Amino acid sequence: MNDNQLYPIGDVARRTGLSVSAIRFYADAGVVEPTGHSEGGYRRYDVHAIARLELVRTLRELGASLDDIRGLLADETPLHDLATTHLAIVESQLRQLRARRAVLRTIVNQPTATEQVTLMHDLVSMSDDDRERLLDQFWDEVTDDLTVHPAFTEHLRGMRPALPEDPTTEQLQAWIELAGLVRDPAFRDAVRRFFHDSFASPRAVDLTSPSRLARLAEHQRIEAEASEAQRSGLSPDSPRAREIAERLLASVADLAADYLGEPLDEHARDELRRTMTDPDPTSTAHQHADRAVSAFTGVLGTYLSLTATITGTPDQDQMDTGVSEEWLAAALAAPGGGD
Repeated sequence: MNDNQLYPIGDVARRTGLSVSAIRFYADAGVVEPTGHSEGGYRRYDVHAIARLELVRTLRELGASLDDIRGLLADETPLHDLATTHLAIVESQLRQLRARRAVLRTIVNQPTATEQVTLMHDLVSMSDDDRERLLDQFWDEVTDDLTVHPAFTEHLRGMRPALPEDPTTEQLQAWIELAGLVRDPAFRDAVRRFFHDSFASPRAVDLTSPSRLARLAEHQRIEAEASEAQRSGLSPDSPRAREIAERLLASVADLAADYLGEPLDEHARDELRRTMTDPDPTSTAHQHADRAVSAFTGVLGTYLSLTATITGTPDQDQMDTGVSEEWLAAALAAPGGGD
């Protein structure tokens, strides 16, 4: 295009993608005035005016107002400031669209009563404070009068998701489901009964003290280490596998001693080693452990799975370390393992 050439409004419309009436409107509104006029009084535009009109079209498509655009073209508003303002607007609109999409997908994917639609939209549109308040109310109710150490109550209250600043539709859908779950009186009652039944022991406060929680956390760390060793292909016959398995055995013994309130004697330790080296799924201890895991996942499995989706963490069984009994048994039974 020639910098000195003036173009009629029809050519300008074709070059900018604007309609002739829109170009006239921007001229009359003082946004982009024509460079000149023909002898017959028709508007003419040079390449610089055409470039400004292209910018106007782009900014209008992005939601900028005429006043914003006038300020920008008059050098009263820096482009960076205008872009920053409208980026925030666009991102807000995107969040609202994701929220609407999550509600619509939930309606499409599961039976939904008409009166639930408004509730779903309210749930997905909650502020961070509103979400925290809902979860606080849930944990306040299910732990009310629970006779445990205060540190354990705080530990339970920490079992909550934090919705990312820019969540995906799947995360929003998971939040809708989780919010509905924690509002459900039946679910609240089931969780409350589970915790009150699980910690009915007179020693519950002692068993849930910070030192016990720290020991449990260390045990879970060793379990995770064993699980990673197995996934990496480490042979259970290797010295490293035996060392991990022995630490896990010792940790189980310490946890058992905590529960009983006294150290395990030599006979009890030998029996523990035997049960871990030769696990029997039909044994009373094994079945008791299976029932405990089933009770936990039966009550809180969905809550934890939704929490994992919302936070974007792997959806793993919270009571399953992933390390197999067979791998641990082989590592403990390998030559050089144990006493």
